[in-house]
Amino acid sequence: MNEADQLVITPVSGLRQLSQFIRLPRRLYAGLPGYVPPLDMEQKDLLHPRKSPFFGHGRAQYFMAMRGGRPVGRISAQIDDLAIDRLGENIGFFGALDAIDDASVVSALLHAACDWLRERGMITARGPFTLNSNGELGVMIEGHDAPPMIAMPWHPRWLPPLIEAAGFAKAMDFLAYQMEIGPQAEAKHLVPSSLRLGEGRLGSVTTRTMRKDRMAEDGEILRGLYNDAWRNNWGSLPLTQDEMTAMVAQMKPILKPEHFVLIEQKGEPVAVALVVPNLYDIAGDLGGAPSPLGWVRLAARLLRHQFHTARVILLGVSSRMEGTALGAILPALAITELMRRGHSLPYRMVEMGWIVENNMPMRRLIERLAPAPCKRYRVYDRSLTAN
Repeated sequence: MNEADQLVITPVSGLRQLSQFIRLPRRLYAGLPGYVPPLDMEQKDLLHPRKSPFFGHGRAQYFMAMRGGRPVGRISAQIDDLAIDRLGENIGFFGALDAIDDASVVSALLHAACDWLRERGMITARGPFTLNSNGELGVMIEGHDAPPMIAMPWHPRWLPPLIEAAGFAKAMDFLAYQMEIGPQAEAKHLVPSSLRLGEGRLGSVTTRTMRKDRMAEDGEILRGLYNDAWRNNWGSLPLTQDEMTAMVAQMKPILKPEHFVLIEQKGEPVAVALVVPNLYDIAGDLGGAPSPLGWVRLAARLLRHQFHTARVILLGVSSRMEGTALGAILPALAITELMRRGHSLPYRMVEMGWIVENNMPMRRLIERLAPAPCKRYRVYDRSLTAN
């Protein structure tokens, strides 16, 4: 084999290589239909050991695939102590998998990640997660041509078959739905007129917005409800206080009080939803690393809140509502409140994801408004003990 054609997998070390690792997807996928690069600073918040709260309870190693001195792929291997405690098994993760259309590259990257996990006592490799299920998850199976959405990864169509060819099998799919905002959508979302928050049978049930001067406190309420509501969902991990603090800090410039829906019964939180404006609306045309003029444009768009889409990233109902009549309708009431607030916000569409494919109660509720998912992401498993 020509030396220029040799494939070498190298561990990432140092800030220069880490920057190359972060920028690599937009170099590999530039010009592909449907691909819009995220901002480098957004990816640094996910991957940089000094920025990502993941490293408070986990450890990771990044790898790049090099051919003839040119990077042709990347992957992460990580171990999350919270996941081992929650799942009760030595399950390690891989993530940040991006590569050219070459089976040997994808296979070599996955082999390097699996070796790293196996050497540290893991018995299963699961992914992609960047860096765990509270970050970006799955590889895109469907929805390549759908508009990009904040914190939802994009992958080329060739990647899933190459992962499967390397010995990985489907573990679970996660879905995203697009919900149009407006009178027609509200007409489909039929909630009896007698069920209005703060009135009649729901007189003790009220809702409020986020308190901008007490965002940290509201973040903790959100974290507590989310961790309680999602504790039994497949693959879910609890959000830590550090992760919530980082989320609040990152999103504070784009959040409005109306984005936070807190439903309380007699003053006690029972359900919550958080909507986040889609950063791609104002940054998608600026590239991953905007020029100085690009940053000025971004700041101006942010100041004018020039968003037209958004994403529901968290929606949960307290476990003490399980099996009650109120608990059964709380998700619908939260969506109703989101629609009502949509009258004062500029959004034309809201995306809901990720929804675990086996969460049929949530799917049935959403599919009254959006009959079919717009995107599908797959998480894979592979045994590390099999011969």
